[in-house]
Amino acid sequence: MKKLIPVLLALCLIAGLAACGSTPAAPATEAPAPDAPATEEPAAEKTYVIGICQLVQHDALDAATLGFRDAVTEGLGAENVRFDEQNASGDSATCSTICTSFVAANVDLIMANATPALQAAVSATTTIPILGTSVTDYGGALNLDMDPAVGTGTNVSGSSDGVPGQLYADLVVELLPEAQKVNILYCSAEANSVIQADDFIACMDEMGIATEVFTFADSNDIQMVATAAAENCDAIYIPTDNAAASNMTIIRNITEAAGLPVICGEENMCANGGLATVSISYYDIGYTCGQQAVEILLNGADVSAMPIAYAQDPVKEYNAAYAEAIGYEMPEGFVAIGG
Repeated sequence: MKKLIPVLLALCLIAGLAACGSTPAAPATEAPAPDAPATEEPAAEKTYVIGICQLVQHDALDAATLGFRDAVTEGLGAENVRFDEQNASGDSATCSTICTSFVAANVDLIMANATPALQAAVSATTTIPILGTSVTDYGGALNLDMDPAVGTGTNVSGSSDGVPGQLYADLVVELLPEAQKVNILYCSAEANSVIQADDFIACMDEMGIATEVFTFADSNDIQMVATAAAENCDAIYIPTDNAAASNMTIIRNITEAAGLPVICGEENMCANGGLATVSISYYDIGYTCGQQAVEILLNGADVSAMPIAYAQDPVKEYNAAYAEAIGYEMPEGFVAIGG
């Protein structure tokens, strides 16, 4: 037994040395780092909502609305703008209803196409930016003493279809140098028409040419009033009147049968029943209005200090078919509409 003790001690010593020489355990693996937070996606671009109130459907106002939409779409991107386009069918009360609905919907901007639409928009809001187009006189429409070159000082600006009455007066003298009387036809409910007619009358007075005014209250009276206006005169002048523009076929049937030259306020009216005009492009003034909208919505322009924009370089145009129908030979210097 005593002999076994040294042997056992030796075995224990060997085992202890082996244990000391063993490879140490690997340290515990570190916990993985938490995932980095996902990069935030950029906020989506704002979608602008623009309410369009157009007084009535006819070629000139339609062209202005198209120009406006094209400019806004190009400036903001089609994906970033939504148009709520509504037509009042010639009714001022409907303009008010439309504009009130735009305010309730909190649109970003209102475009008012024609003076009654502009007046309705102004009555509906003093905070939402309003841009007008196809408006002749902003001071008269808004009852403001203002300088168009420096803006209205209110939440309104826009583009104008105004052409000096002197240009139409000169047109009459050029086409009818022996004219003694020119009758004027327009809707009495349209403030723009009254302003243009008064301007034209003042120019005619200075030239020694007599004038007589014939007004209708609405489209129901046009045939009767136009028939009366076609009597006892050398020509008829029709300003840029929306009611007349919507009913030029009726007017043409009367004036063409009477062989009368008709001087119209704008190209589309002339194309549908007139002899000649000093023309501006309604698409262009609508496009300019659209550019103003982009400046306001995208670049933060102050609508109250934005000058009223005017059409540039009016062109003398004529309706070849009407000239032929009344047997009138046009002088040089006029451009045929559509040709």
